[in-house]
Amino acid sequence: MANDQLFRWFFIGIFIGTLSISGYFRRRARRSGEAIPRAREGKPVLLSRLLFAAALYLPLLAYLLNPAWMAWSVISLPTWLRWLGAAVGLAMLPVLYWVFQSIANNISETFLTKEKHVLVTHGPYRRVRHPLYSVVTISLVSLSMLAANWFMFALACAAFLGIAGLVIPREESELIEKFGDAYQAYMERTSRFVPRLRLFR
Repeated sequence: MANDQLFRWFFIGIFIGTLSISGYFRRRARRSGEAIPRAREGKPVLLSRLLFAAALYLPLLAYLLNPAWMAWSVISLPTWLRWLGAAVGLAMLPVLYWVFQSIANNISETFLTKEKHVLVTHGPYRRVRHPLYSVVTISLVSLSMLAANWFMFALACAAFLGIAGLVIPREESELIEKFGDAYQAYMERTSRFVPRLRLFR
C-alpha cells in the first residue's frame, strides 16, 4: 500500500512535468506569431483527434485524481518493474525538453507545416525524424508501469500505432512538399523513431 502511494506520486510528477514542458514550448511557439488552427486539417481529422485524445488522457486523469476509478484494469507487476517505470519516466523529462528546445517554434499541433517552417536536423533530430513521438510513447508506457495498468499500456500502444500509421505519413508528405529533395535526403540518413544502430562501419 505504501509503495502504491509512492508510485502514484511519481506518476503525478512525471505527468505534470510532461504537460508543463509541452505547454511551455507550445505557448512560446504560438506567441511567435504563426499558429496553424486545428480546423485547417478538416472536421473529420479534428473530431478523430478529440475522440482519441479523450480516450488516451481520461484514464490518466482518472488515475491521477482517484486510482480506485482505474482499479478494474490493474495488473500485478513486480515492484522492480514499477521502479523501472519511474526511472524511465523521469529520464524522459530532460529528453522531452531537449526535443522541444531543438524543434523550437516549428512545433505544430497539426500535421501541416508552417509558412516559416524550418527543417530541423540538429539535436535529437540529427538521427531521428520524430523523436517527440518516441519520447511521448515511452513516457506513456512508463506511466502505465507506475500505475500497473494494462489499459493504459494498451492505449499507449494504440497511440503509437495510430501515429505511425496515420499521422506521420501525412506529416512527412507535407514536409516533402515543403522542403523537397532536402527532406528526402534527410529521410535517407535517419530513422523514424530510434537511432539506427551502426554495428559495422
